[in-house]
Amino acid sequence: MEISKKVLADQALLVTTAIYLLINGAGIWEEANIIPLWTAAPPASLHIFQGDYGLRYKNFWIIAHSVHEIFFILAIVLNWNVSGRRNPLLIIFGVHAAVRVWTILYFAPVLMEFWEYPIGDTIDPLLKTKADAWAFRSHIRSAAFLLLSFAMIPLNKSYFIKTIKA
Repeated sequence: MEISKKVLADQALLVTTAIYLLINGAGIWEEANIIPLWTAAPPASLHIFQGDYGLRYKNFWIIAHSVHEIFFILAIVLNWNVSGRRNPLLIIFGVHAAVRVWTILYFAPVLMEFWEYPIGDTIDPLLKTKADAWAFRSHIRSAAFLLLSFAMIPLNKSYFIKTIKA
């Protein structure tokens, strides 16, 4: 039994959208649970990153985004000739890529600075200001990723209509 190109395109888009939504769920969890902890009172609150058991999630995000972006590119390729999908996918991917560049150039390096910052018993007002600015920008970044993943949902419409009719 041969799978049609349209079915393959539909499935690639659905998987890409699902991965994007899952990654954003992890991002929202981080925004709600981890970021408020370490930005609360730096350098004292930076202890969650310190020691042998300190929190390090860099590898998770590298793997998660890499898998997502491989599937995203595959979905673009497979949906290239599907009516009404190429341009929206290219626009969404372009904005996604811009936000990822922002992540790579700003968020990751600054977060790694906080990871290595020596903890103390007091609150450093300048460090607190820097952490709060990072967190605020992170909220904007997370909202952008979430909106982009939501923008992909309607592109899956034909998959669900076809599945419901079958």
